[in-house]
Amino acid sequence: MKLLIFISMMFFTLNINADEPSINETPYNFVKLNIGHGKPHLLELGSDRCHYCKIMGKTLYKIKKEHPNYNISYVNVSKDRTVAMNLEVQMIPTQIIYDAKGEEVYRHVGKLSEDELQEILKKYQF
Repeated sequence: MKLLIFISMMFFTLNINADEPSINETPYNFVKLNIGHGKPHLLELGSDRCHYCKIMGKTLYKIKKEHPNYNISYVNVSKDRTVAMNLEVQMIPTQIIYDAKGEEVYRHVGKLSEDELQEILKKYQF
């Protein structure tokens, strides 16, 4: 009986989280064209198969919705593996921040909370 209740609760929890919107994928070739044009840019590198990447996608969607003028992009490296190699991504999720000139100024590997992301974005003057 306990097992049945546990499985039911897990199924319910997964269904609730599945309905949350996530940031849209953008091809890296398009993202690359938009980096270094006078505004900082956050590049999220992840995969649609990665649990923590999905969490980051939902968090970034929320931030982007609150601040539509922020340059935030998500590239799915499982669909474009050469991007991960070219950017020397060793694990996902990885966040890279480029300054207004297009220089990499920050890199983080792993999941960040919404509060951590907000502080980072504030620090780099998004």
